[in-house]
Parts: sequence; structure tokens; C-alpha cells
Amino acid sequence: MPSTTASIRLDRISKSFSLGRKTIAAVNDVDLVIGTGEFVSFIGPSGCGKSTILRMVAALEDPTAGHVTIGDMPPSDLARRHRLGVAFQDHALLPWLTVRKNIELPFRIANRPVDDRYVDHLLDLVGLSDFDRARPKQLSGGMRQRASIARALVLQPDVLLLDEPFGALDQVTRRHLNIELQRIWSESKITTVLITHSVDEALFLSDRVVVLSGRPGRIVKVVPVPFGRPRTPTVMRDAVFHQLSDDLTESLEGYVGTAEA
Repeated sequence: MPSTTASIRLDRISKSFSLGRKTIAAVNDVDLVIGTGEFVSFIGPSGCGKSTILRMVAALEDPTAGHVTIGDMPPSDLARRHRLGVAFQDHALLPWLTVRKNIELPFRIANRPVDDRYVDHLLDLVGLSDFDRARPKQLSGGMRQRASIARALVLQPDVLLLDEPFGALDQVTRRHLNIELQRIWSESKITTVLITHSVDEALFLSDRVVVLSGRPGRIVKVVPVPFGRPRTPTVMRDAVFHQLSDDLTESLEGYVGTAEA
């Protein structure tokens, strides 16, 4: 089962990249604690460092300054133990494997026996039980993303990291998958970080929404989401939801064009 120590600490992290003779500051002095079992979304203009923050939590990048810890460990320790689940906008399913074999893949990479019962459970959870023998090319975009999320969850990680998982989908499919992801998360209550461009998606799914400035990304505000769980689509018609959406969108408008994609 997921660890009870899966809080995430971003301790004044900054990240810069060298591009030829130039140094580009992507993220500056981000300081935040994400509690165990909390769902937190980051929103901000394109190029503001949202994905860079997630990559630092995923042990795919090291901070230039500051520290990231999960529980009391660096992310690299959890990555080596296969305790981080990650899903990106590109589903990255292997085209020659069936849906079931794609979901089983983390077991094989970790040199662990496949837990067939848990794979069956995840296939049912993401609504793909009838498609377990299908190849990715036989699935819709939304179904491929559901398979990708199931694969990220199959080793029951301490932390789930989602980088625009529904960004390439049409609006109707995206909203449907937001509802599905909320249902899946409600079962596991896994500590989750979502990177998204969609204000409504962030509000519907999250306990808190973190707003970043244009590059270099800094925290502008952190907004608690007041709606209880489980959430249904009716919450998106609530006047408070619309007011929060307008407020968050207004917070972002001052930074449009200040960060390069």
C-alpha cells in the first residue's frame, strides 16, 4: 500500500538551464509542502516551469538550488525503489504490447512477479477490462490515457505525478476523464501532483491550486478548493466554482506572453 510518509517538500527550489552562452532561469525560489494524500495542481502560462517542477519531483531533473524531499528522502531514492508513478501527455504505451502487458510492464522492469489480481482491479477501475487484449492503436486517445494512468498506479506508488495527461484530448473527453480520475483518486487517496493549463480541471480535481508566474516560475498564490468529495459534474455549475475559475484566470492573465513556450 502507499506509504504514510509521502508528503512532498519543495524547499526553496530553483532551476536554471544553460543554452549556449546563456543561462535561462526556469523556476525561482519555489517553497511548498504538499501533504500526504493531498491532490495539488500547478497552473501557469506556457513556459513558466510547471513541468520542470514536476520533473524535479520525479527525479528527472536536479534543482540548481534548494531541495526536494518526499517523506524524508530525495526523489531519486523513491525512483530507484519504483515508488513514483508518472503519466505524461504522451501516453508512451508500447505499440506492440496489449493493454494488459503495458500495464504489467512496471512489474517486469522492477523484477517483481506480476500481481494479476491487482492488474485486473486496475483494468476494471479505468474501464478497460474488455480491452485488455487490445493494442494501443485500437484504442481511442482517452482510453490510451486511462491505460497510462493504470500503468502509473500498478506498483502502488507513494506519489502520482501527472503532466498534462489529458492536454491533447478534446474538451468533452477531457471532462469525462477528469471525472474518472477523481473517482480513481478517491479510491487510493495517493499524494498527487497535476500539471495542467486548464483552470477548471485544476479546480475540479484538486485540494489546492498553485498559481505560477511567468518564467522564471514563482508561486503567485496558493488557492484552497472548498468543495467536498466525492465531486460530481454538478460542482462545475456552482457559482463559487465559477467565481474561483474567474479569479484564477484573472491571476494568470497578467503573465500571458511573459514566458516563452
